[in-house]
Parts: sequence; C-alpha cells; structure tokens
Amino acid sequence: MRDVVIGMADGLTVPFALAAGLAAVAASRVIVIAGLAEIAAGSIAMGLGGYLAARSDAEHYASERAREEREIIEKPNDERREVLEILDSYGLTREQSAPILVAFEAKPATWVDWMMRFELGLEEPDPRRAVRSASTIALSYVAGGLIPLAPYMVTPHAVTALECSVAATVVALAIFGYIKGRFTGAHPLRSAVHTTLIGGIAAGAAYAIAKLFA
Repeated sequence: MRDVVIGMADGLTVPFALAAGLAAVAASRVIVIAGLAEIAAGSIAMGLGGYLAARSDAEHYASERAREEREIIEKPNDERREVLEILDSYGLTREQSAPILVAFEAKPATWVDWMMRFELGLEEPDPRRAVRSASTIALSYVAGGLIPLAPYMVTPHAVTALECSVAATVVALAIFGYIKGRFTGAHPLRSAVHTTLIGGIAAGAAYAIAKLFA
C-alpha cells in the first residue's frame, strides 16, 4: 500500500500539472505526447527510486546484523548488559531476565535476531521487496498519470479537456483516498477528503508553477 500511495499520488498530480500548464498554449495532441513522455520518464524514475530505497534498507539491515554478530563474540559483556537493560524497560527483574540471557547465549542466532528487533528496531526485509517495490510504484504512477491525461486523448479542444481533467483528477483522488482508508484501517471518508485536499493542493501548486513558465 505504501508503494501504491507513492506512485499513484505522484502519477495523479505531476502529469495533471504538466497537461494543465500546456493547455493554454498547445493542442491536445502535443499535450498527450508530452504527457506520455512524462509518464514514461516519471514511472522509471519513481520505480528506480523505490528500488534503490528498498536495496538500501536491505544493505543497512545486513550491515547492522553483521555488527551485532561481531559484538556478541567480541563484546559479550556489553551485549549482556544491553539485553538486561532492554528487559528492565519491560519491567522484568534481573532474576527473571537471567534465564532468558542464558537461553540467548545458547542460541547466538536467536540472540542476534532479538537484538536486531528490540535494540535497533529493525525487521529483516523481504529479499524480493526491491523489485516488487519498483514495479508497484512504476505501475501505480502510470495508472495515476493516465487519468488526468485521458481527456486530452478523446477531445481536440484543450480547454474542454482541461475541465474534464480537473474533474477526473478530483474524483480519482477521492476514490483513491477512500480505498486507501479501507486498506489502512483509517476512516474511509476522512481519508478520501484528506487525500483529495492534499492532492488538490499539490496539483494546484504544480499547475501554478507550470503556468508561470508557460
């Protein structure tokens, strides 16, 4: 859902702003060509960004895990103290914590797993996440970008297409926000209004900048 939100939100706002900014000075055909080029470039850039971010998370986790594995061997007393301090924060006494520490020392891999989660707050990333994240963001960007661009594909009148594009973008933002709310557990109507307002402000700001230089 996070990757869909990133791709769809950008896909709805950036191509809309580009097309709207060109509507006053270019024909629909030119706007469609420019919009499709932007969607292609944007989806690749966003997908690559998602891939690199996921790869960075995986590399960071691997680096921190290797460090924890070394410290358990090279600095066992420090690691024992850290375990006791973490358990203290959960209200366990030293007597209650002692058997847990003994069990960790018997299973170093489990000890490392526990330290990664409770000391560093890190969960092992899915090794397939980088490719999946890149694909999800890119496809969501394309899906979102085609919505505000579609009116320019069906009418040669750029001003009329702009009016339809505004309406289509607002409706798409509201529907997207509602669905996002259902998936994330937020109130669907509140999510729809919030997404529409935020997306509308972003699209409006981008449109104003595009018009400034058009």
